[in-house]
Amino acid sequence: MEISALPTLEAHLLTALTTPPTEVRRLFHGRGRCWLGLEQITVDWLQGQVLVSLFKEPDADFMAALTDLLARLTQTDVWQASGAQCLLLQHRDRQGSPMDVVWGQSSDYQDVIESGLTYKLDLGRNQNNGLFLDMRYGRDWVREHAAGKRVLNLFAYTCGFSVAAIAGGAEFVVNLDMAKAALSRGRDNHHLNGHDLKKVSFLGHELFKSWGKVRKMGPYDLIIIDPPSFQKGSFALTKDYQKILRRLPELLTAEGVVLACVNDPSLTSQFLIDGMASEAPDMVFTQRLDNPPEFNEIEPEGGLKALVFERRS
Repeated sequence: MEISALPTLEAHLLTALTTPPTEVRRLFHGRGRCWLGLEQITVDWLQGQVLVSLFKEPDADFMAALTDLLARLTQTDVWQASGAQCLLLQHRDRQGSPMDVVWGQSSDYQDVIESGLTYKLDLGRNQNNGLFLDMRYGRDWVREHAAGKRVLNLFAYTCGFSVAAIAGGAEFVVNLDMAKAALSRGRDNHHLNGHDLKKVSFLGHELFKSWGKVRKMGPYDLIIIDPPSFQKGSFALTKDYQKILRRLPELLTAEGVVLACVNDPSLTSQFLIDGMASEAPDMVFTQRLDNPPEFNEIEPEGGLKALVFERRS
């Protein structure tokens, strides 16, 4: 990280906050490597709380300069008019990903709106707050294609896809994730949107030990696969993704659809296309979803890859 690049960040934030978003949005995406010297910084607008995240611990001089920038930002007319209530700085490279309150008063929980749907975020408790903003178009796509369908949401986390599917008229959604606390937040998210929980199932299980139960609740018209790159003791992306793909034929309906995702910058879309061709050859690749424009990437394959496959006999 370079001190000389900080004026670029300041100018970007002043421009973004001049017309603040009406919904949750990323304001600055240094992780896309489009701004030299700012590759380890992101800034998110969380309905009035502004979250600055550092993905690598900077040296003392950079931290001092960044702190001065943020303090100066909160004194501007643009900031005062934006409706911002709090400025947070998260150190994701430190143990426990601690959060500093730079300005204002933080709330541990924050309800945010995305595409008209409400989600509850946890701030300062975990490394991730409960909603991956780069997946917005993926959730929108699910909402648009879920009407009347039975949906399986693997690695469901806080059930963002499930909320979108029910909002889109899904008949039933099965959410599976070994993190029961995340599924509990997912239940809250459905409640926030007034959804009928009789249409939603929450399975707090480890996937590879639960195929029988998952299969029994199917078959599914739509399956969403959005795993972490690595989950200690349970999932390693390059080794285990194929194990999921080879199970698809027994889980899907005859005309089933799969949204398969990977967010490891070292893997390209071809990883999914080749894996599907090998393990589930009747699944045909039809499209890669766009990523939101605020997630600019110097190399398009370095960001989120969300690919749609359709079953064809």
